Amino acid sequence: MKIVFMGTPDFSIPTLKALHQSDHELQAVVTQPDRPRGRGREMLPPPVKQYALQHGLPVHQPEKASVPEFVETLEQLAPDLIVVVAYGQILKENFLAVPRHFCMNVHASLLPKYRGAAPINRAIMNGDVESGVTTMRMDKGMDTGDICLMQTVPILPEDTAQQLHDALAEAGGPLALKTISEIEKGTLRFIPQDESEATYAPKLKKEEGRLNWNKDNVSLLNLIRGVQPWPGAYCFLRGRRLKINRAEIAEGSPGDRPGFVARVSDYGIEAGTGKGRLIIRELQPEGKKKMSAKSFLLGHGVQPGDRLDEEPS
Repeated sequence: MKIVFMGTPDFSIPTLKALHQSDHELQAVVTQPDRPRGRGREMLPPPVKQYALQHGLPVHQPEKASVPEFVETLEQLAPDLIVVVAYGQILKENFLAVPRHFCMNVHASLLPKYRGAAPINRAIMNGDVESGVTTMRMDKGMDTGDICLMQTVPILPEDTAQQLHDALAEAGGPLALKTISEIEKGTLRFIPQDESEATYAPKLKKEEGRLNWNKDNVSLLNLIRGVQPWPGAYCFLRGRRLKINRAEIAEGSPGDRPGFVARVSDYGIEAGTGKGRLIIRELQPEGKKKMSAKSFLLGHGVQPGDRLDEEPS
């Protein structure tokens, strides 16, 4: 197969690597333009471009992939298939018509659940116990195309969004190759998505990381796991932001108040919630490095009754 690959972040790399190491002909790699990143706002290439350049693969970085000029460029390559993994743009119908077979998307959920930009985060935030990857024949909608194949991946109780991201990324490559094999053999069967089962996973906003202590402890723990590494879960102590990296749940006691410290020990900082307690095990004070709750307590004198939702004055 002659294949054009499209992707941008780290999530795309395992599938790109699998295609590159296969017997298929990787004609070109399409990725987003370089963007300013980091504190210095230095122009940096996306991870997919870095991989492509390291391995001598031709790279294209159109500002918009569906403009006629770039579509013509791809038409000249006459690809059999275009494989898209977290590219970051909606592709229009003129683009989708380019390959001989179709444009195949590798999506990080079990469609039709979690269409959209943040399926990994939302699955953990909602307390799901499994996720997976889906290969799909792309159409003009947002993750609405016919399903090709699926691979289920369990969500372990302590998995963060980063850990699930890595597991799903690794599952994408073999599933893409299996889908391509079935295309070649003529055995691939397309399954229309059931619209009545569709859910959406909108892009995360920074403020979603703030802990709402009126929620139950399980929901708060799922939020902490689901927003790592970005935007990160946080609360406020004495007007200073505290990022919460790791926590556990425990039974509550009568008299616990949501958002107030109930107990402190070397093991952690226990806070009341809408139901049960949340034990903060690892945190990151504003402008500091990650540390255990024990290390934090040595220098900050946290006491039962202290508030964990007091914004800066």
